[in-house]
Amino acid sequence: MFRDLNFPSFEFRIDRSGEKLLIFDVLRKKNVVLTPEEWVRQHMVRYLIEYRGYPKSLIRVEAGLKYDKLGKRSDILVYDHQGRPFMVIECKSPEIKLDENVLHQVATYSKSLETRYIGVSNGLKHYCWAVDIAHQRTSALKDFPAYE
Repeated sequence: MFRDLNFPSFEFRIDRSGEKLLIFDVLRKKNVVLTPEEWVRQHMVRYLIEYRGYPKSLIRVEAGLKYDKLGKRSDILVYDHQGRPFMVIECKSPEIKLDENVLHQVATYSKSLETRYIGVSNGLKHYCWAVDIAHQRTSALKDFPAYE
């Protein structure tokens, strides 16, 4: 199956369709193909909901966005209570190193969306930063912030 990740333990509904494994996505309310990246994304979503207090209704997965007239998709996009983008998180499979390319990708999404927080995870390592939009700076956090 898929490897253990650096998250609390969660129970997931996993089914098989032919050769493919499917995992039930609590946000999209449907089964999706279980890839290594999806394994990380589903863990991160559950972590945000169950440990950091994020409302399900304010989280979107694979949300579309525009950057330099190009259509992109963010892995996880969280909105604040006013419906403004609050945090964007990029999830990678555990084999992917969280390097400058990954950070540049999520920073680009954050700039386009004007989020207050950015995060990355490959399931083994997780990083989150607060974004000071006015001064174009970030500061590292020890954990993803609790929902306000």
